[in-house]
Amino acid sequence: RDLLLKQKPKDLDFATTATPEQMKEMFSAEEIRMINVNGEKHGTVTPRINDSVNFEVTTLRIDVRTDGRHAEVEFTTDWKLDANRRDLTINSMFLGLDGTVYDYFSGYEDLQKRRVAFVGDANTRIREDYLRILRYFRFYGRIAQDPDKHEEKTLQSIQDNADGLKRISGERIWTELQQILEGNFACELVKTMLSLDLGPPIGKY
Repeated sequence: RDLLLKQKPKDLDFATTATPEQMKEMFSAEEIRMINVNGEKHGTVTPRINDSVNFEVTTLRIDVRTDGRHAEVEFTTDWKLDANRRDLTINSMFLGLDGTVYDYFSGYEDLQKRRVAFVGDANTRIREDYLRILRYFRFYGRIAQDPDKHEEKTLQSIQDNADGLKRISGERIWTELQQILEGNFACELVKTMLSLDLGPPIGKY
């Protein structure tokens, strides 16, 4: 996403069809140290390169069950299925090692239009993880060029699911809020959030 906007990526996250066990075997064979083994149940292995830089490598996944906070996942080899579980279209693209962009949900087109939209049905995506409500505003502040170009159906879905934020920990909410406040259109975005009844569920912290 950042590369397509001609911006320097803040971090690199890798996806693979290899399972965590297969990744561990490959990294061990190359004598690459691994940290954060707790991420394996979610499909993530973190190799440490040159004992200085960490990269997260995650097996392609589909959500089996969600409770609005966490998901139980199964591994897959289907890139489109993995993309379908992402929150926003602009976050559902993959970049191959050969430079090919794999875009199943018009993420590139949305990026060019500076449009922030959920993958598929907004209500479904939000109910998988209610923190996505705040992620929407965070990425809006990073991508959009106008403070008030929200789509009405998106705002309606956010308002309809506002109470779901009560299930999210204060730490996760504060992390997102900080980034919203540090981004573009912070004042306008906060006003929009308050107009959608996000104040009470956020204010409980």
